Amino acid sequence: MNKVGTHIVVDAWQSPAELLNDPERIRHALMEAIAAGEATLIDICVHQFSPHGVTATVTLAESHIAIHTWPEYGYFAADLFFCGRGKPEQAMKILLVALQAKECKSQQIERGFPGARVVAEQPDASLQGVA
Repeated sequence: MNKVGTHIVVDAWQSPAELLNDPERIRHALMEAIAAGEATLIDICVHQFSPHGVTATVTLAESHIAIHTWPEYGYFAADLFFCGRGKPEQAMKILLVALQAKECKSQQIERGFPGARVVAEQPDASLQGVA
């Protein structure tokens, strides 16, 4: 496989509800994760739900980080996809520590495509209309 990136999918729980419901704390944790992951920030969007919960997305030059919190369950889900350079494992560790998760489960997926790199000169007719 021609690897183009590393994708880490995280489920974490037993985090304090007040941390998971604090959009500024989530923003700060993400900024720390970006620095630790040696990634390049393009944009960040953090949204507070009512009555509780936060969703945040970070656009990186290397790809993205997304996090969704359920304070009422002490649970958050995170998605870290880094292409090229960067250290997604380090970024993940920072999020877990910053949000004080006592337990987590993660899956690391190597992203890429099979075989030799081929550039199609003409569009594949079987893919027309697929967007």
